[in-house]
Amino acid sequence: MNFALHVTCAPYSKQGNLSALNFARALIEKDHRLTRVFFSSDGVHTGSQLVVCPQDEIDIPACWSELASTNNIELILCISACLKRGLLDEGEAERYEKGSANIRAPFIISGLGQLAEAAITNDRLVTFGV
Repeated sequence: MNFALHVTCAPYSKQGNLSALNFARALIEKDHRLTRVFFSSDGVHTGSQLVVCPQDEIDIPACWSELASTNNIELILCISACLKRGLLDEGEAERYEKGSANIRAPFIISGLGQLAEAAITNDRLVTFGV
């Protein structure tokens, strides 16, 4: 079965982000296919390369990056949520004349259409957040 996830909460403010990560791992372990994870609202903070996690805590953004890289999963950050929260890739930093970008690879910024497409092209879309 093909799945897509929608994550709306920041990595360390609520349980939803970590629950989504654990759910994603379980899907892969059970031989389901996870095609895309769409982060919106405060969930876009997951894609920040400026997160520094204490050594005794789970580095949730790094875990998402590793999971995506090893399993060919798209990690999409909602562009409007990113812009409001100061998260920029190289293109948006240049477009808005900002000094630098701060998006962690392999996360990419894109529009809400990616969430709609994920809902249409997958068997299930599961949302985690408030």
